[in-house]
Amino acid sequence: MDKKQITRHASLAAASAVLLGLAVPLTASADTTEPLRWSACRGSGLDPRQRCATVEVPMDYSDPDGRTIEIAVSRIPSEKPSARRGALLLIPGGPGGDSLSDPSGKGQKLPQKVRDAYDLIGFAPRGMAPSTAVDCKLDPADLGRTKFLPWPAPDGSVAENMATARRVTEACGRNGGELIRHISTANEARDLDRVRAALGEPEISAWGDSYGTYVGAVYGQLFPDRTDRIVLDSNNDPDPTRVTRGWLAAFETGVEDNFPELATWASRPGNPYRLARTAAEVRSGFLRLAARLDREPLPWPGANPDRLDGNVLRQTMLTSLYDPDDYPVLARTILAARKGTVPPVPESPPESVIQNVAAITVGTMCNDIDWPDSAAAYQKDVHESRAKHPLTAGMPRGPMVCAALPYEPGEPPVRITDRGPSNVLLVQNERDVATPLSGALKLRQVLGDRAVMVTVNSTGHGAFLDNGNACGDRTVSRFLATGKRPGSDLSCA
Repeated sequence: MDKKQITRHASLAAASAVLLGLAVPLTASADTTEPLRWSACRGSGLDPRQRCATVEVPMDYSDPDGRTIEIAVSRIPSEKPSARRGALLLIPGGPGGDSLSDPSGKGQKLPQKVRDAYDLIGFAPRGMAPSTAVDCKLDPADLGRTKFLPWPAPDGSVAENMATARRVTEACGRNGGELIRHISTANEARDLDRVRAALGEPEISAWGDSYGTYVGAVYGQLFPDRTDRIVLDSNNDPDPTRVTRGWLAAFETGVEDNFPELATWASRPGNPYRLARTAAEVRSGFLRLAARLDREPLPWPGANPDRLDGNVLRQTMLTSLYDPDDYPVLARTILAARKGTVPPVPESPPESVIQNVAAITVGTMCNDIDWPDSAAAYQKDVHESRAKHPLTAGMPRGPMVCAALPYEPGEPPVRITDRGPSNVLLVQNERDVATPLSGALKLRQVLGDRAVMVTVNSTGHGAFLDNGNACGDRTVSRFLATGKRPGSDLSCA
């Protein structure tokens, strides 16, 4: 059956309301949710104060009395009950990330006044173990990053990308069960409102990171009166006509914004990983090496894929640009490849974890927006992208696995608007490979008077308490602790 002929799950009225940005969460959150039963968390290295519980939520919010699934949550209580304001949700990036250990991890980087003010709340999103989990049981070869992301063939062809998309969507349809059809950003936001209710909080604060900024924005759109203080860090463009497609395309801009920083570092005298005398030579040398590896890949036993080709080099570059501390990873790979050797095989999570993350990524990327299924259209876009952005070789415009999805998403994307309380603080690095400043400015624009934005003159993905600077960290911390935001948008030099 042609996918355009398959009926959407949501009614036309509800779909139109969501598309217009109206707060229609399909079913109202149940503030009568049973109190959580906290117990010891599984895992090692956790703060002994951290406890875990589960929240039962509908798998399909259009059928609230149907099958339910579990969402795993964690908590470290406020360190000063007399100063407690409420609960702070730590919303992870991804899709495919979780924050279950974050109360013990990055939550402990928060200033004392913030830890006094809030219970720190982590969770594993729907589909992510130990919540009710989903698994597509993909062929291990299709779990390689240069397969899962649509890196085209050396000549720019997307034929193998389309073949991969068909294999992956067939496996997810066969093995992912009904749950994979209901993994989406809107449903994650609805789950979080069930978590809020189970915590007994009339309102909730949040710190969303990367993809979590979109989750936080969608939550604020669907449940505006249930938000307290919202921090969105490293922000996605919320364009409802593209959503996840736009995030993939943003790598074109992100790499061009960030590669000059890497090139300057890699050409600096005295750097033990120096690659060239000038930044321009670093760029041209990278492009030449990638082209050579396209023609003559090096065997790389134990890696996935088991060769170092041009796309593996490009993916290593892309990954290394997330954090300046990772620049040496790319430099070591380049220096080894120049000699005709390969570096040690990178460490990788267990396959079960990669399978779980892959399934959630498929669900979210494909259920949030309807991707085109025309190979010819992708091919045209890829050729244009390769000409304008040779560093990314057309990948950001290629066909993700969603191009072969045999059904349409169950509902249209939530349209983020300026309607709602003015309680959002955006923080954004100027040079961010995954969520470029240009996309963050789009979110800032559509939020209007609901938000203030702090732009940080720093490089890397993740600003607050990560790759930002003291000015940005101070501004966000003050907002979380006191509610005080800058009177207008602020630049932190």
